[in-house]
Amino acid sequence: MKRRTIVIATRNEGKLREFRSILSEAYDEILSLADFDEIPEIKETGLSFRENAFIKAKTTSDFLGMDSIGDDSGLVVDALGGAPGIYSARYAGERASDNDNNEKLLSELKGEKNRNARFVCCIALVLANGTQEFFEGECCGQIIQEKRGESGFGYDPVFYVSQYGKTMAELGPDIKNRISHRAIASEKLLSYFSNLE
Repeated sequence: MKRRTIVIATRNEGKLREFRSILSEAYDEILSLADFDEIPEIKETGLSFRENAFIKAKTTSDFLGMDSIGDDSGLVVDALGGAPGIYSARYAGERASDNDNNEKLLSELKGEKNRNARFVCCIALVLANGTQEFFEGECCGQIIQEKRGESGFGYDPVFYVSQYGKTMAELGPDIKNRISHRAIASEKLLSYFSNLE
């Protein structure tokens, strides 16, 4: 059974595209913060993916009185002590582009043998009736030494998935939307919805 409308608490077009693809069977209409000029900027003041996801979902749901999803996700690199972590989107600075962040990451890992990394996603669901749930997913890989691929966004061009022998940016959306951290967390979300029916 489809629910009517949900708001994804993001202005990130890449993230919104992925959510629309993943959640299209559960909702008739999937909106984002870009559809509501009146929502003030949401400050991510949490100290974990879970806290930031909740801040986004709760603020959006409370403001609009609608079901909302907040997602906080990022790249965790072992050799960097878990960085960039919750600061993934602004690793190279507040106004940093994806390219800036990738260049900084590659520079930080120059000469490093341990290239193990994982994408982590936490989805917070806040329904208009007050229900709150959390769903988490991870995707493991390695950071390669130069960018490859044109698909995806964020750190996808440097995140190598050994199972496929390609970077996330080379895999294309069909495969990415099955194996990514966001896809895994979203599958748990969809299972939750199906159990409600």
